Amino acid sequence: MIVANLVHRPIRSLISIVAIAVEVTLILLIVGFSLGMLNDSKSRQLGIGADVIVQPPGSSNLVAVSGAPVSAKVADVLRKMPHVEVVTPVVWQLLTQPTVEVIYGIDYSTYDDMRTRFHFLAGGPFNGPDDVIVDDYFADSKNVHVGDKIEVLNHQFTVSGIVEHGRGARKFLPIKTLQGLIGAEGKASVFYLKLDNPANADAVVKEVHDTHGMENYMVRSMQEYLSMMTPGRLPGLIQFLEVVIGVAMVIGFIVIFQAMYTAVMERTREIGILKSLGASKMYIVNVVLRETILLAIAGTLLGIVVSYAAAHAIVAKFRTLPLSIQPAWVGYAIVIAMVGALLGAMYPAFKAAQKDPIDALAYE
Repeated sequence: MIVANLVHRPIRSLISIVAIAVEVTLILLIVGFSLGMLNDSKSRQLGIGADVIVQPPGSSNLVAVSGAPVSAKVADVLRKMPHVEVVTPVVWQLLTQPTVEVIYGIDYSTYDDMRTRFHFLAGGPFNGPDDVIVDDYFADSKNVHVGDKIEVLNHQFTVSGIVEHGRGARKFLPIKTLQGLIGAEGKASVFYLKLDNPANADAVVKEVHDTHGMENYMVRSMQEYLSMMTPGRLPGLIQFLEVVIGVAMVIGFIVIFQAMYTAVMERTREIGILKSLGASKMYIVNVVLRETILLAIAGTLLGIVVSYAAAHAIVAKFRTLPLSIQPAWVGYAIVIAMVGALLGAMYPAFKAAQKDPIDALAYE
């Protein structure tokens, strides 16, 4: 009977299924983009191979937010500390055109001396101040080859090498070149430290804080730094996800409410017949809710399939765009869709149960 009721009104049922699918897809893709970018940033920071990260006072946990506020000569102070083998100053620069990205200005020799070295797939290191190194994701997405010209900060650069992704940025410039382009000569945004043993990270953190003039620097082991890159630690991200989920649930609620309320109004006589045959109020409620659950299940399955298909197409088209649909969030999306649908069906279900059988049978 439940299936027959839904098939009897195929357009309305289809609209309800599609609306729930849109709800699930909205949650999975937007959350997937948000968490994908966060996880991508974490994995690329880890790929640098540093043991300790030193940032100027007041720096943000977000890469590139703090600019280049301190002298790169701080690296000379850090190099003299016990357990420190390599210090590399880096300039982070956030670009918003043509896409949002962070480029790194690096001292190639020290940056490549971290625990993880550059793995060149083509070409090699900088040959001059106007060279740029790009990763394979960027090269593939833009069809860039060694020797090609690309524009960065309104300046033409020659691609000297293409490296395997995961070493911090997708584009690397000589540090002095980037300092000059952004008007931060002799400045750095962050210092990455390689130690003689990663286990000495806490001792080095304490040593930096005990150094005169560096008491307020942001100094953390890389593991601690990465542990802070969570949705709860990033300003506004949790609120953004809550808004997305709220909007998605409202979509499901309104569509199911409208569909089931209209269905109840159209089936007044059928409800009267059922009640005259002895059907209880809870039986009527149960029928409406089971129809809703069937719609929600179909819509949820469609939404999951569409989400994975869309994610695959997006990643294939835009390799530099991180998108991660996590199994846990698939479960959350299922629960959210089901709860929203059931809430939307509650009032129509109880309204149907309250109908007087005499009035229902006399309804025209």
